[in-house]
Amino acid sequence: MVEILKLTLLYDFYGELLTEKQKQVFEMHYQNDLSLSEIGEELSISRQAVRDQLKRTEKILIEYEEKLKLVERFQEQQSAVRKMKSILDKIGMGEISEETTEAISAMKQIADGILS
Repeated sequence: MVEILKLTLLYDFYGELLTEKQKQVFEMHYQNDLSLSEIGEELSISRQAVRDQLKRTEKILIEYEEKLKLVERFQEQQSAVRKMKSILDKIGMGEISEETTEAISAMKQIADGILS
C-alpha cells in the first residue's frame, strides 16, 4: 500500500515527463485499478508487455525522484509548515498586541493554505 501511494505521488510530480503510452498504462493500473490482463485486452497487447511497460514507467519515476528530489523537498516543506503551525497554535494570544495577534492569525491562515 505504501509503495502504491509513493508511486502515485511520484506520478503527480513527474507524470507529465512520461510518454502518452506510459501515462495511459500507469493510470489504467493505479488510478482505474485495472489488472494487467484487462489493460492488455484494452490496448491489444500481451499481459507481459503491460507488465514490462508498467515496471519501466515505475523505474523512470523513481529515477526522476533520485535526480530531482522534488517529492522529498515537498514533504520536507510540508513537515516544516506543520511544525510552524504547531508553534503558532501554542503561542498564547493573551497579553500581546492586536498587531501581533493579527500577524499570528495571518501566519496560521498561510500555513493552512499550504497544507490543504
